[in-house]
Amino acid sequence: MRSKRVWSHACCFVFGCAALLAMASAYAAPPAAADPELAPVEGQCVVLLHGLGRTHRSMARIEAVLRQAGYATVNIDYPSQSQTIEVSARDAIPHGVRACRQSGAHTIHFVTHSMGGLLLRYYLQSGAVDGLGRVVMLGPPNQGSEVADALAGTALYDRINGPAGAQLVTGPEGLPARLGPVDFPLGVISDNEQTAIDSVLASRIPGENDGKVAVERARVEGMHDFLVLPVNHTFMVVNDVVIGQTLQFLRHGAFLHEEAQGP
Repeated sequence: MRSKRVWSHACCFVFGCAALLAMASAYAAPPAAADPELAPVEGQCVVLLHGLGRTHRSMARIEAVLRQAGYATVNIDYPSQSQTIEVSARDAIPHGVRACRQSGAHTIHFVTHSMGGLLLRYYLQSGAVDGLGRVVMLGPPNQGSEVADALAGTALYDRINGPAGAQLVTGPEGLPARLGPVDFPLGVISDNEQTAIDSVLASRIPGENDGKVAVERARVEGMHDFLVLPVNHTFMVVNDVVIGQTLQFLRHGAFLHEEAQGP
C-alpha cells in the first residue's frame, strides 16, 4: 500500500500537483518589491508562460513585480495537460505577442517556468517575434528530464500530464532533443533543492537536481548566462531572489552572480 501511495505522489508531482499549486498561490501575495532605483520602462512588455500542470496564477507574483518595475505584462494561461507542446506554443505565444502589441510595446520579453521554456524554444525555431527582447527561463527541462523517462507511459503519469508529459523524455523521441541551440538573449536559472515530494524520484536524476530537472539538463547551447540558486522547482516562481535575478537579466542581459546566494 505504501509503495502505491509513493508512486501516485511521484506521478502527480512530476510537473504539476494541485496541492502544491494551492500552496504556491498562498505565497503569491504580497509581491516582492521592485528596486525603487530602477529607471522607468517604456514600450516594453513581458509575456509569462507557466509550466506543465500549472496555470497563469502561478506566475502572479513575478507579474506583479514586473508591473511595479514598469513593464506591461501578458500572463498567458494555456491547457498544458491536454495538448502537445507544439499546439500550446502555436496558440499561446502569438496571443501573448498580440496583447503586447496592443499595449503599445516595441520590445517583447519572455519569462517562462519549466515546460513553458520549451514552448518558446519550439516557436522561435520556426518563427520569429519582431522586437524580441530578452528571455529568462526558470527551471527549464531544456534537455528533458530523467523523471519523465521513468514515468512516461504509465497510466497515472499519462492521465495527469497528458501528451506534453511524454514529450519531456531525454531520448531522441523527446521534443528537447529535436530543438536546436538558441539564438536569442537567454538567461537560465536552475535550482538544486527539493520539496519532500520532489525527493521521491530525485535519486533517478544524476548530479545536482530539484527532483524534476537536473541542473545540467537546464542548460542549452547559445544561452547568455546561467545561474543555480538554492530553491526548489515548484516554489522558485515565488522566490524573491529568483524574481530579483529575473528582473536583473531583463534589464541588463546578465545575472548578479556575486549576489546569487544572498537573502
